[in-house]
Amino acid sequence: RCFYDQKILQKTFIEWKEQWAVCREKKLSLRADNHYRHLLLNLIFKAWRAYVCQQQGKRNKYYVAESHAKKQALLRTWQHWLLYVGVQRTKHGMQSVALAFRERSCLSASWAVWRRQQHQKCTGHKMNILALQHWAQSLQFRAWLQWRELYLYSQNEKHKDSRAVTHHQHWELRRCVGAWLGYLNLHRVKKHQNELAQEFHRSRTLRRCFSDWQLSWECRRRMHAHQRDLEKQAARIALWRVFAHWKHYVVLCVEEAQQCELAEKHYKCHLLVLQKYWNCWKSRL
Repeated sequence: RCFYDQKILQKTFIEWKEQWAVCREKKLSLRADNHYRHLLLNLIFKAWRAYVCQQQGKRNKYYVAESHAKKQALLRTWQHWLLYVGVQRTKHGMQSVALAFRERSCLSASWAVWRRQQHQKCTGHKMNILALQHWAQSLQFRAWLQWRELYLYSQNEKHKDSRAVTHHQHWELRRCVGAWLGYLNLHRVKKHQNELAQEFHRSRTLRRCFSDWQLSWECRRRMHAHQRDLEKQAARIALWRVFAHWKHYVVLCVEEAQQCELAEKHYKCHLLVLQKYWNCWKSRL
C-alpha cells in the first residue's frame, strides 16, 4: 500500500509538472503577445506624435511665410500704386485710376493662381507622405498578421479568443486613426474656406473703398469743373462789362468829336462872316 501510494503520488506529481509547464508556456506566450502589442502601440504613438509635431511646425512656418509674403506683396503694391498715382495724376486723370485698378486686378489674379497651385502642391505632398506612412503601417500590420497566423497555427485552439481580441483592438485603433484623419481633413478644409472668405472680404472692402474714393474724386472733379465754368462765366461777364464801358466811351468820344467838328465849323463860319463884314467896312472906309 505504501508502494502504491508512492507510485500514485509520483504519477500525480509528473502530471502536475506537465500541466505546470503547459501553463507556464501559455503565460509566457500571453506575456510575449502583450509585450509586442504594447511595443507596437508605443512605436505607432511615437511616430504619430512626431508626425503631428512635424506637421504643426511646417504649418506654422507656412503660415508665417504666407503672412510675410502677403505683407511684402501688399507693401510693394501699395508703394508702386502711390508712386504711379502721384506721377500720373496730373497727366492722365481718370486713365491713371483705371490703369492702377487694372494692375491691382492682374496682381490679385496672379497671386490667387500661384497660391492655388502652391496649395495643390502642398496638399499633394502631404497626401503622398500620408499614403507612404499608411502603406508602411499596412505592410507592418500585414507582416505581423502573417507571423501571428503561423504562430497561432502551431498552438492550440485555445488561443483563438486572444487572437480575436487582438484583432478587434487593432480594428478599433485603425478606425480611430481613420476618424482622426477625417477630422483633420475636415478641419483643414474649414480653415481653407475661412481663409478664402477673409480674402474675399478684404478684396471686397478694398474694392468698396476704391469705389467710394472714385465717387468722391468724381464729385470733386465736377465741383472743380463747375467752379471753372463759373469763373469763365464771370470772366465773360466782366469782359462784357468792359466792352460795354469801352463802347460807351467810344460813343462819347465820337459825340465829342462831332461836337468839336460842329463847333469848329461854326467858328469858321463866324470867322468868314467877320471877314466879309471886315472887307465891306474896309471898302467903305
